[in-house]
Amino acid sequence: MKKTLIKAALVAAFTSLAASVHAAEATKSIEQLTANCAACHGATGVSASAAFPTIAGQHPSYLERALLDYQLGARKNPIMAGQVANLTKADIKKLAAFYAAQEGPLYTPGMD
Repeated sequence: MKKTLIKAALVAAFTSLAASVHAAEATKSIEQLTANCAACHGATGVSASAAFPTIAGQHPSYLERALLDYQLGARKNPIMAGQVANLTKADIKKLAAFYAAQEGPLYTPGMD
């Protein structure tokens, strides 16, 4: 009986810890997520250099696919691979929605 209670308590503790970690990951602010992106793509996704693509106004589904492809290695770029390595699917969706809504040369009003 005591072993069963101890096991149940341990399972509950680990489940609670996992839920807390997941909740913390899910609450990353857009500022936290875009901090590294801004160095190359600009604060709102409009790059100041032709060496880095402008992503402001790009379709969100395209951005999601691109980030996922960098993460999976389908797109080869060591810098981007490192940037996206620890992103969750929720992070990728949040980033894609943010950059899609930014005005830039790719922005289409009413598409966000």
